[in-house]
Amino acid sequence: MNMIPQTIQTPTTPDILAGKPVKILARNVDIHYGDKHAIKNLSIDIPDRAVSSFIGPSGCGKSTFLRAINRMNDTIPGCRIAGDITLDGQNIYDRAIDVVQLRAKVGMVFQKPNPFPKSVFENVAYGPRIHGLASNKTELEEIVVASLRKAGLFEEVKDRLDHPGTGLSGGQQQRLCIARAIAVNPEVILMDEPCSALDPIATARIEELIDELRQNFCIVIVTHSMQQAARVSQLTAFFHLGTLVEFGDTGKVFTAPRDKRTQDYITGRFG
Repeated sequence: MNMIPQTIQTPTTPDILAGKPVKILARNVDIHYGDKHAIKNLSIDIPDRAVSSFIGPSGCGKSTFLRAINRMNDTIPGCRIAGDITLDGQNIYDRAIDVVQLRAKVGMVFQKPNPFPKSVFENVAYGPRIHGLASNKTELEEIVVASLRKAGLFEEVKDRLDHPGTGLSGGQQQRLCIARAIAVNPEVILMDEPCSALDPIATARIEELIDELRQNFCIVIVTHSMQQAARVSQLTAFFHLGTLVEFGDTGKVFTAPRDKRTQDYITGRFG
């Protein structure tokens, strides 16, 4: 296995992380889609039990890099990745890595809620069942209930567990998708604009949930909303034209950015 030290300082490492272990570490990552250079020489340290937001204009590479963290880009023809991305020191692109197990460790919540065409219960039970996390029906039920509780959804659906997940409201569907991700005991939760299809009330509930979940998970969120990044994240990364411009404490990035491009984006000069 390719093991990479986790205490290397890079120019993009926030002061808060200096010398501390990180959950996800990237070094000199380049991603191409055919001839398009989507991510350019990216290095970053992402901590455990915190929310890190990726912000930047459309097409800047933030979702591309997010998908690289659980190898979702493997499914895109012509996508090539160079460099190293590690999870707890292990290179996730090592040939010996089981991608199915990696995606259980690194869950994904998408922009649009995408519950399976199954019952609420079966949506959450699906992952634990295929990964063999429950040895009997009682254990499976315990996992489902616990996951729905962690997602802040159980009290709303406890009398409708056998009803279709697609029959829930948009915000409830997104929380169901979060419960589905949690159910397989992930270590990281990736969220790609998880509130962009939701109304303000549902968005506020998801943001509260993200804040609760960071106590136990490494969370990385791509958001088009700078206000949301400021509300939910402890760390913020600004991407521009495939380059990670800066990564730092959220308050500092928004109030005292080190790079003029970050300042120009935050103040609305482009984007």
